[in-house]
This record gives sequence, structure tokens and C-alpha cells, in this order.
Amino acid sequence: MIMRARLSTRLLFGVALPVTLLSGGAEAAPSCGADPVVLNAYFETGFPLPTKLAEEFTRQFPNVTFDIKEDQFANLLENSPRTLSEDDAPDLIRLPTMSDLVANDLLANLDPYFTAFGWDKFPPSQLVQLRVEQGGRPRGSGSLYAMGLNYSMTGVFYNKELAAKVGMTEAPKSLADLDAALAKAKEAGIQPIMQWNKATGGLAFPLQNLMGAYGAPEPINDWIFQKDGASIDTPDNLKAAQHLEGWIKAGYFPKDANAIEYFQMMSRFIGGEGLFMFNGDWESGNLDKQATGKFGFFLMPSVEAGGRHAAMSAPLTFGIAAKAAHADCAAFFLNWVATNPDARKINVEVGGSNPGGPADLPIPAVTPGSVTEATLAAGQTLAKDNGAMDFIANATGAIFASGWTPELQKMIGGQQTADGLLKAVQKEYETQLSR
Repeated sequence: MIMRARLSTRLLFGVALPVTLLSGGAEAAPSCGADPVVLNAYFETGFPLPTKLAEEFTRQFPNVTFDIKEDQFANLLENSPRTLSEDDAPDLIRLPTMSDLVANDLLANLDPYFTAFGWDKFPPSQLVQLRVEQGGRPRGSGSLYAMGLNYSMTGVFYNKELAAKVGMTEAPKSLADLDAALAKAKEAGIQPIMQWNKATGGLAFPLQNLMGAYGAPEPINDWIFQKDGASIDTPDNLKAAQHLEGWIKAGYFPKDANAIEYFQMMSRFIGGEGLFMFNGDWESGNLDKQATGKFGFFLMPSVEAGGRHAAMSAPLTFGIAAKAAHADCAAFFLNWVATNPDARKINVEVGGSNPGGPADLPIPAVTPGSVTEATLAAGQTLAKDNGAMDFIANATGAIFASGWTPELQKMIGGQQTADGLLKAVQKEYETQLSR
């Protein structure tokens, strides 16, 4: 028997959501339908995962194609407000930040889709960073305005061959162990850390990892989520910034770090330059593919061996423009990414990260001994320690470009101190919140 369908609307959270009513009155979740659809997408340059997922989606749903524009993270930060305000605003957009976009009514409220797709089956911790109160702050509560294509985590990649040369036979168990490995690399003429710091300050990665080594992640999240009275200028964070300053003075970073782009860092690290690299698990699949068996990964150790692990762990955030022409189809895609077995497999193999989604869905199998296996295991450890932090660049729409990046560039150039760094960023943060 063929079931006939008709269109209707449903009012959820004040939003009229188109739904399909099957004969008999049962409601079907929003979908892309059967007519041709072109999803307007704005992705981040250098990250193949969204495009790979789009290709598989079109294979499964041939009526849907993607018109993809890519841009660097710094340009996304600058251009997103204008792009989202245009009449042809993207159906899907990589979101560098959220609060200001929500405050200016530029993002679609996803609460109706949360209900329609049953996203209550996702662990609440996956979605908490994607919630924003009305008016744009604080984050961490309120309505849902984005979803994650996966749930990434940062830590330390290492070159196994170079590690053997400095006598590193296992991942450092304490910050002192890591310092010892760095010193041995320097003595042996090996570049201790390969890191970029041009355009978007890559030194924010080791800095925040050091923050997690010295202190708890909760105060850092409070600052990022714009909770009242929160400050980045704390005694623990000062110790972390001083430690980073010590690494700089010891010559552990490339002398030309301020001229190194992200893609140049990756090329040089894969080419064998650098014992360590602070980066995210989204590179795991890339490293496994380009240099099988050459690299490993570990979470940043705490000050004392056996201490709590803390690390940046955040969704690869995508939203839907308030003006999106195909919001239902875009939301269907976001749900498909988290629940479809083929999409989850791509997420792990290409993205190297936990695909998220309902807690009862299995994580796709990976190659034993691979970097991806190491990052997925590290994610389990981080979850057990409840040590996830959002990225300090996400505190405001402009804090990365006008706060962290220039101050970290000054620091590596010997023109900024640890104390001055934190005070300058806090001042810029308060200035931006007062606007």
C-alpha cells in the first residue's frame, strides 16, 4: 500500500516548522524531499571532511547537490556576519563563533529540529557548547543554534622516529617529562615543536594545553561562555603562560613561527621537521594516510603524573543561516552526519574524531596502531576525566583576531610577557563585551 503525504506546519518554540504528515496523521521528520535541491555551503579551507560528507550525501540522495565556497578561518571570522545577512545566505556554514551571530539574529534556532529528529538521544555534553541564551550570552545554556560534524580534541602529535632518537619510549606522564623531551630534542639538533603562528595564532594551542595542565577546565569554559565575572587572567593561567614563555626563550618553536601558515606547519611536520606538534585530531586521518605508522598522539600531561587530563574538545561547529533557503534539508544533513553508518565511518577515517550522535551508536572500527586509534582512545580518557574545554578563540567573535593572535605574535617576538599577554587579552575581551 502506498502511503500518501501532505504538507503542513508545526509551531515549536515559536517557529513554524514544515513537516510531512503521512496518511493516518503520523509526522515524518523534515527531509530534503525528492525535488532538486542545491545546498549553499560555506566551509573552511584545508579541512576535507565536510566536502567528503557532502559527496557521500549526494551519492545517497542524488537530488541534493552542494554549491561549496571555502575560506580560511580568519576570513570566516571576519566575513560570517556579512555572509549570513545576505539574501543568498548559506544553508550550511562553518561557524568560527556563535554569540554575536545569535545576538544579531543571523542563525536559525535549531530547537524545532532537536525535537523533530530526537536529538535528546545525544549526550547533553555534546550539545552544551552549541547552546546560547537569547541575546547572545552566555553560552552553555539556552536554545540550540548549531550542531557538530564531529567532536574534535586537541593534544600533542609526535614523530616516532625522532622520539626514539631522544629516548622517548612512551608518552610523557607529567609536564616535567615533556619538558625533558623538549630539552633533549634541542640538544640533539631536532626541532622540538613545529607550530604555526601566522594569521591565526597557533600558539594558542600549546598555551591552552598548558592551561589545562595547571588548572581545571571549568573556569576557562566560564570565560569562553561569557559568564559574569569570569577572567582569563588567573594565577593558574599565568603559570601556563609563563611556561609557554619559557619554551619560547628556550628556542623550542621555529624562529619563523610568525611567518608559518597552518598548511606549511603540516607539510613540514609530515616531512620530518619537529618532534612535537600541538594540533587537533582532525589531522589523524591525514597523517595515517600520508605517513602510515610514522606518528603518534597523546593528551597533554598534567603537572603531576596521574593528574586530570584537560584539553580543548569542541564540535566542528556548523549552523544554518536564519535566511537559509533550504533549512530543513540542511538540518536533515546535520542529523544524517551523526547517525548514518557511512557518514560516521567517513567522519572517523577522514576527520579522525568521535562522530558524536546517540550514545548507543558504535564508533566505526579503525586500523590498530594508527594515529586515529590513539586519538579516539585519548577522547575516551578525556571523557572519563571530564576535562573538555572549548577553544579560547571562541570567547567572542573577534578575540582571536584582535586579542590572542597579535599578543601571541608579540610574545614569540620577545615583545610581550606572560602577564602582559593575559592582561591585554582580558582587556580586549571586556571591551568587546561592553559594545
